[in-house]
Amino acid sequence: MSDTILLVEDNPHIMEINREALLMEDYTVLEAADGRACMAQLAAHDVDLIILDIMLPDSDGLTLCRRIRQQYDTPVLFLTALGENVQIIQGLRAGGDDYLTKPYDIGVLLARVEARLRASRRRERYVSRGDLKLDTLSMIAFCGGRDLLLTQKEFLLLRVLVRDADRLIPKEELYQSVWGGSSGADHNALYTTVSRLNRKLSGASSMLRVVLQRGSGYTLEEQ
Repeated sequence: MSDTILLVEDNPHIMEINREALLMEDYTVLEAADGRACMAQLAAHDVDLIILDIMLPDSDGLTLCRRIRQQYDTPVLFLTALGENVQIIQGLRAGGDDYLTKPYDIGVLLARVEARLRASRRRERYVSRGDLKLDTLSMIAFCGGRDLLLTQKEFLLLRVLVRDADRLIPKEELYQSVWGGSSGADHNALYTTVSRLNRKLSGASSMLRVVLQRGSGYTLEEQ
């Protein structure tokens, strides 16, 4: 089965060139001309890579990338005509995995696509810690084989803590990873999500709890 690429681009000429190049490499290609169409395609299809134009008619690519990251782990390759370091940094911090500035050689684009897909395949689908096992593709967390029935935000929070279980995760990093922004938007969101998550861990007889350390960050610890 071929990898599926979602092209998010409002310029019909660029869309056609990229689509034909990807089809020649036997990729399955989906198209979206704006953010709304992008989210609809992601909801309807399993996508292996998103090629995302940073300038869209209904939203900028940075905002859209943050929305994508709230629901999906799909790698994102930004296309931008801006080429400024600040835009590149913002794109990567918004959850992008790579970038390419316009104009670009189509061969370079195909090489970047291949590299992103190769890196994505190396990522572990399942991550574990103690009595927990997380399916990062289906976004399901198990304790002793039992589905913890986590909400999306609870799962995203737990995934960060499981993957980086040996270090203190600052609050701001958790807000960025889970909510795609700073804590200024909602000071209670993190605390509430941690409380609900700990109740579900306790209810499943897990030995692990999310613990606030020195008021500055969280860790996942065995009780």
